[in-house]
Amino acid sequence: MLIRFGFEIIVDCPAPVPMLLALSTHTEFQGRLIGQDYVRSTGVTPIRSYVDRYGNRISRAVADQGRTTFWSDCATEIVGEPDNQPDYAIQHRIEDLPDDTLTFLTASRYCDSDSLSNFAWATFGATREGWPRVQAISTFVHNHVTFGYKFGRPDKTARDVLEEKSGVCRDFAHLGVSLCRAMNIPARYASGYLGDIGVPDTGFDDFCAWFEVYLGGEWHTVDARYNVPRIGRILMVRGSDASDVAMITSFGGYELASFRVWTTQINDGTSDNDILSMMETLPPPRSGGPDFGLAMPGAVHLF
Repeated sequence: MLIRFGFEIIVDCPAPVPMLLALSTHTEFQGRLIGQDYVRSTGVTPIRSYVDRYGNRISRAVADQGRTTFWSDCATEIVGEPDNQPDYAIQHRIEDLPDDTLTFLTASRYCDSDSLSNFAWATFGATREGWPRVQAISTFVHNHVTFGYKFGRPDKTARDVLEEKSGVCRDFAHLGVSLCRAMNIPARYASGYLGDIGVPDTGFDDFCAWFEVYLGGEWHTVDARYNVPRIGRILMVRGSDASDVAMITSFGGYELASFRVWTTQINDGTSDNDILSMMETLPPPRSGGPDFGLAMPGAVHLF
């Protein structure tokens, strides 16, 4: 399967603002890239990248005073199969877990799993361990939380999501992560591209958040927002929660003037040269999605 993916983000800064941008594919992304997915800019300040402890590729930039456009446009060839649902996957005893999974059992900034422990065990304690328990948690979150951009806010924790019963995709993921951790299942936050492939077209593309659980010796994708296997997922970032992998971390105030994402399936058999020619111009905007022109104060995370 061939997919074109990218973004265009325009910021308006009253003065130069240092930024960290988590907007590239993950180092463990399995697709074959056609073109380069590095972050580019209309500004004159060079952008350089590093890899953080979670394997995320982070770009460092200083947005100029006035308007700066950050963008990326790339394509990938991936296996066009839906997310795996491993009914056979077992839950490990704590003493048998690999060392590098243990950090994903503890509470983090937005995943306050310690405060949800009693609720989690009362609600899911009777479910069968392993994948059936994870699926029960995903189904609960999917049914319990109402999606809407108006429900998102930067300080919202998993407990807030549980109590308010509303949120954006990152809130679905945070609640799922927290409930799994409360049940002693290692869980981590993930985000990336997920277009309307194999499902009805919403008319609007956006980044999407989901989570991953460690069962049966492997990490598995779980998406409580949709709660069905999806096709065409492109991994960008992983972390304990969204605070580790904010799309933009700024060290100064700015206005988010424009934000758009594209994830479009390309006809199978299209040559690499034809795809590269296609990417000489950015795709036209699509309607729908949240409103922008948002004022961002100093030292903020944009999820």
